[in-house]
Amino acid sequence: MLMKSLVCLQPKEFMYREENLPSIQDGMALVRIKRVGICGTDLHAYRGVQPFFTYPRILGHELAGVIEDVSGNNAGLKCGDQVTIIPYVACGICFACRSGKTNCCSDLKVIGVHRDGGMREYITVPLTNVIKTEGVSLDQAAMVEPLAIGAHAVRRAQLRKGDTVLVIGAGPIGLGVMAFAKEQGAKVIAMDVNEDRLKFCKEWAKVEHTVQALNSPVEKVEALTNGDMPSVVFDATGNVQSMTQAFHYVSHSGKLVYVGLVKSDIQFFDPDFHKKEMILMGSRNATREDFDYVLSLLSSNYLNINKYISHRCHFDDLTEQFDKWLLPESNVIKAIVEFS
Repeated sequence: MLMKSLVCLQPKEFMYREENLPSIQDGMALVRIKRVGICGTDLHAYRGVQPFFTYPRILGHELAGVIEDVSGNNAGLKCGDQVTIIPYVACGICFACRSGKTNCCSDLKVIGVHRDGGMREYITVPLTNVIKTEGVSLDQAAMVEPLAIGAHAVRRAQLRKGDTVLVIGAGPIGLGVMAFAKEQGAKVIAMDVNEDRLKFCKEWAKVEHTVQALNSPVEKVEALTNGDMPSVVFDATGNVQSMTQAFHYVSHSGKLVYVGLVKSDIQFFDPDFHKKEMILMGSRNATREDFDYVLSLLSSNYLNINKYISHRCHFDDLTEQFDKWLLPESNVIKAIVEFS
């Protein structure tokens, strides 16, 4: 039996092709893909600027589908189950894995980045990476992974109720950080260069304040915090200039959490870092705990996914849409691909 796949042959070059259905082994599930979210990683890979990436590659790691077959199943999964997929395949034996931090496994393989992803009709994945998504829609199930990244960053920061938080970058990941920081009882300031995105932050994530990043942002954040500055700053931009500037927004004794990834060196002035006794943290991917947390909030309709998803198309039409979604004037918040 053949299936249709979309391969990124090299930067800015896609090709549809037919290939055999992947074979299923013990401890694996065969999943028929129904939805794929488009991530910044996919866009960066298409443009040729994604770190740790090789071509050709089938993109797609924000996945929702239905189980077609399982083998060696001891996880209570069955054919017909609607599922989402944890795309981070960990080794299970390194120090990070033994510590329960499989999201930063020393030999991590991410579906759609290090191995072929979900831009195809069927995919096989380890049963340990499959989560049933009863009680939520396919659209919601596909959004669990990007939202879990924000949830993980917020959990890493160990927010306290009443903390004042600054989130820099109002893309899909930053929006998730804002929503989960609010859920934890923080007061949230959103910063971005795009005024439309800032309006959306207030409407969707219910942030208290917004700051235009190109218009005296340090002074504005200082005024909004009565001179204290935010106790936790999240940078979700993946922009080296923003990530460097982020040091200036952190309060004394505060935390800076890098959620975005940039293929560059970041420099800071150590005396300023030291005098604040600042904590600098990286936040990578998410764990099953974060996936379960996001699913619980989605099932209670805490997050409006219908507004979060701004663009969609059918899998057969993706090559026509992808370049358009890269354009700033498209105003893409989150795009999703539908399969028959």
